[in-house]
Amino acid sequence: MEFDAIWTNIINHAGEQFFTKTKLPFTYKIVSNCVVPDRTNYPINKADFEKAAKITPLHGPGQINSLVRGPAYVYAILTDKRIR
Repeated sequence: MEFDAIWTNIINHAGEQFFTKTKLPFTYKIVSNCVVPDRTNYPINKADFEKAAKITPLHGPGQINSLVRGPAYVYAILTDKRIR
């Protein structure tokens, strides 16, 4: 799937409940091309999702820990079947 389609899905599912790999529930909102999870107050830039989306298959957030901000959230969103 092309990243533009992935990003559109991320935007379309904002406000819905997702779960981290450790089963912590969270929702997120989109603010200026960033995902802002409700469990934190820091934005995760679209570019971080694009970098992580290039790695397939993703096996866990540790795989992208040094690559992106908020790897637990990036992993949870990118591996959810609503997104990809």
